[in-house]
Amino acid sequence: MQEIKVAVFDDNKPRRELLKMLLDTSDGFMCTGAFENCQHIIKNIVGNLPDVILMDIDMPGVNGIEGLKIVRTQFPEVKVLMQTVFEDEEKIFDAILAGADGYILKKTPPLKLLDAIREVLEGGAPMTPTVARQVLQLFNNKQYKNIPDDFHLTEREHEILKLLVKGLSYKMIAAECNISYPTVNTHITHIYEKLHVSNAAEAVAKALGHRII
Repeated sequence: MQEIKVAVFDDNKPRRELLKMLLDTSDGFMCTGAFENCQHIIKNIVGNLPDVILMDIDMPGVNGIEGLKIVRTQFPEVKVLMQTVFEDEEKIFDAILAGADGYILKKTPPLKLLDAIREVLEGGAPMTPTVARQVLQLFNNKQYKNIPDDFHLTEREHEILKLLVKGLSYKMIAAECNISYPTVNTHITHIYEKLHVSNAAEAVAKALGHRII
């Protein structure tokens, strides 16, 4: 089984070193590098392109959201999992709009963090429950509401989109709906086409913003 390559961007040195150690000592993972900010992010990752980036939001110089925007422009295939200490509404919203693939708190236990990395590679949009609540509250605020639109989703697509919003991975959705993994993948491909999005986080943001669910 091929190892999942992960790069870490975090200005807290002890945490950065702990994350590197966790990845390098966990089966199926390897750390491609650990960096204190995003000032040289292209140079930092271009030589050994990671599958996933663990991205702190609050860093001096070039912060995590700016780093995320650079990754989305230069390396669109790389998944970016945002990490922060606080459930800040505006930062969550900014990160989702910038194309974050998931958003979890730094206090997330190590095993759940590794699960989140796997989930984001499977096409899920992992969020810790407190962050998910913040996202729901955020899109319920009238300033972010748009005209309702169902985008002509089928009943099954609507059901699967609701599960995506809850942060379930493709495998979990397959189990919940009693369908196969490839069938889930097909439905989600159709959902992305109808919503005009390219990843799960964008689908979640559009679903909530347009009150599809």
